[in-house]
Amino acid sequence: MMILRLILVIAIASVALPSAIAQAFVTEKPNVIMIGVDDLNDWIGVLGGHPQAKTPNMDRLAKKGMLFTNAHCQSPVCNPSRASLMSGVYPETSGVYFLNPSFDQSPAATDHTMLPVRFQQEGYSTSAAGKLYHSGENKKYFDKYAGSFGGFGPSPSKKEGKLTSFKGVKLWDWGVYPNSDDMMPDYKIADWATSELKDKSEPFFMGVGFYRPHVPQYAPQKWFDLYPEAEVQLPEVISDDLKDISPYADALTRKVMVAPRHEWVEENNEWVPLVRSYLACVSFVDEQVGKVLDAIESSPHADNTYIVLFSDHGFHLGEKERWAKRSLWEDSTRVPLIIAGPGIEPGVSGKPVELIDLYPTLLELAGLSADERLEGQSLVPLLKNPSADWSHWARTSFGPGNISIRSEQYRYIRYKDGSEEFYDHSNDPHEWH
Repeated sequence: MMILRLILVIAIASVALPSAIAQAFVTEKPNVIMIGVDDLNDWIGVLGGHPQAKTPNMDRLAKKGMLFTNAHCQSPVCNPSRASLMSGVYPETSGVYFLNPSFDQSPAATDHTMLPVRFQQEGYSTSAAGKLYHSGENKKYFDKYAGSFGGFGPSPSKKEGKLTSFKGVKLWDWGVYPNSDDMMPDYKIADWATSELKDKSEPFFMGVGFYRPHVPQYAPQKWFDLYPEAEVQLPEVISDDLKDISPYADALTRKVMVAPRHEWVEENNEWVPLVRSYLACVSFVDEQVGKVLDAIESSPHADNTYIVLFSDHGFHLGEKERWAKRSLWEDSTRVPLIIAGPGIEPGVSGKPVELIDLYPTLLELAGLSADERLEGQSLVPLLKNPSADWSHWARTSFGPGNISIRSEQYRYIRYKDGSEEFYDHSNDPHEWH
């Protein structure tokens, strides 16, 4: 009988349990809140991307958790980036490289379970508001989707027209609009999250997707007042930055674009207004992030909730003589990434990590079984020790055959035509040469 009991104890102990590292974090079905910020580059205080950026709320979250300073998206385009994050597979696997198709139209969709769906299968309630997926997929993959609350709005009436003289698509506009914060969709999304947290029963998986600083770069006047126009600093650039890249690379990033061309921006003296508008939008959305953080901290869930803050890709504001995203350079691939919650000590990691790593990371933090189909790596070792051995690099695709690889020190790019670029960040952090 004693032998039988011993065998039984050993058998129970050998059942698949979270790793020793993960056990330091796992609580009884911890909650998860994912906060997405659209088109946010490294212009937040703790990342130092712009010396004037005022983001006290994102900064305070970083001081409570792990800040990843070398995090990268899998595509510099909204739809494929978000599809990769939520599915756990690279664009090369899904075939989703651009704004279309959606992931559910990919052959890979039948073999992969979306991140919120997996948590729902594990007994979690799932809810979201705003932009987590790129389009109507939010309704499909969250049990409760509260809506976009106006999305990229509001915008001036047809009679009023655009605020600027740029004749491109309606979304590409910038300046002071509307009159008050409560007219902004992100304000309403933060209010939804605050209200939702009051009524939450555990366990829950919650998505909060903010739209700014995505164009149109509109924000009320008080956010522009933080950045007086005469004091706005422009990004560091050099002349003829693109003279040493291939014609293919230049055409890929600048031949077809809906954003204004850099030449137009300079000729029309719009560089300072554009930078100012972006900074104003970043500070506005930081305030909304702060409202969500306050609601979490004052809720019964404060000690049992993991918070993940991320952006879907970076954004150029004149660097590399271009605007918006859609490139394989640092300004476009690098994203803010912060993970905070039970068991995570404050820290900073410069290891190259990816948005695709979030899916396996959250599974491990929640004590759930791993999914071998996922192509990312759990970040739990780095959450335990930000300087841990890390043999992985970050990969970004921009269309089939165009690939960027980022290590701690280097960036290597290979384009479909075979041309290449190689940058050493130890002496060329702007990737000028």
